[in-house]
Amino acid sequence: MMDYKSAGVDIEAGYRSVELMKEYVARTMRPEVMGGLGGFSGAFSLAGIKEMDDPVLLSGTDGVGTKLKLAFLMDRHDTVGIDCVAMCVNDVACAGGEPLFFLDYIACGKNVPEKIAQIVKGVCDGCEQAGAALIGGETAEMPGFYPVDEYDLAGFAVGAADKKNLITGADICPGDVLVGIASSGVHSNGFSLVRKVFDVNEENLREFYPELGETLGDALLRPTKIYVRALRSVREAGVTIKGCSHVTGGGFYENIPRMLPDGVRACVKKDSYEVPAIFRLLQKRGNIEEHMMYNTFNMGIGMVLALKAEDADKAIAALEAMGEKAYLIGSIAAGEKGVDVC
Repeated sequence: MMDYKSAGVDIEAGYRSVELMKEYVARTMRPEVMGGLGGFSGAFSLAGIKEMDDPVLLSGTDGVGTKLKLAFLMDRHDTVGIDCVAMCVNDVACAGGEPLFFLDYIACGKNVPEKIAQIVKGVCDGCEQAGAALIGGETAEMPGFYPVDEYDLAGFAVGAADKKNLITGADICPGDVLVGIASSGVHSNGFSLVRKVFDVNEENLREFYPELGETLGDALLRPTKIYVRALRSVREAGVTIKGCSHVTGGGFYENIPRMLPDGVRACVKKDSYEVPAIFRLLQKRGNIEEHMMYNTFNMGIGMVLALKAEDADKAIAALEAMGEKAYLIGSIAAGEKGVDVC
């Protein structure tokens, strides 16, 4: 007799996954969450945003990309969920929003409950850092579509902001300055190139690199930094963030211009901060041209803020009080919209 399990889908494993992840999910709850885990949809009360003059919902969706290949090789699955959350909530935050809730989607070749629970633990860790509730998700067991030891992970975040507090970049003007907030490493972009440069395998991921002070795998798998609280600290310090760029795929050259209005150009000074060792190693090992490095990776800066010049010191102080490293990395001038790295 044929059944679903003989076709490769283990419903009982799915039930066990849910049981194992419940304790992690509970940590992310907010008062607005209605109902518990296991419903057909996640319910979230919007009563709290009624106090806003003109509430706006913001959303972001993304995945972890080929960084997952490293998690497979190292059999370490408790941090990629942070990456997934970060890629979504950072986009919401750089528009001026506060993340409210998050949903995740895991597709796998075989549901190993303990592995799924570790992935979701990472998602919950990221949600806690962002102040977002994990109100739902899906684990899809897809035998024959994914190898039994592999999976994909994606997520979706919703946030809110009062319209008057949205960060649009519209008021950026010549004379403004750029403050960069340090990244935690490569984050979650450029890993197809990373894997090619290092010809990544289990053995070399466990190799210790003196210039990194750790193994290559530890350096590369370090989760993406979540900037929600950092940006909130800048606002609470009384600083108006005129523009904000989350430096993801496409590096400086693609992402910084996304916050700029027409008629202004950003200039980033390369010597304004120390580029982390992992990027110097990548460039040297891969013989990668410098422009390509800044057009692919975050180069040690995960978020760029455009501010009035007189606000820079106050913003940097607020960020450093939160434990962030922040630098005055450049300025805004009149010109064709774009960025110069010089």
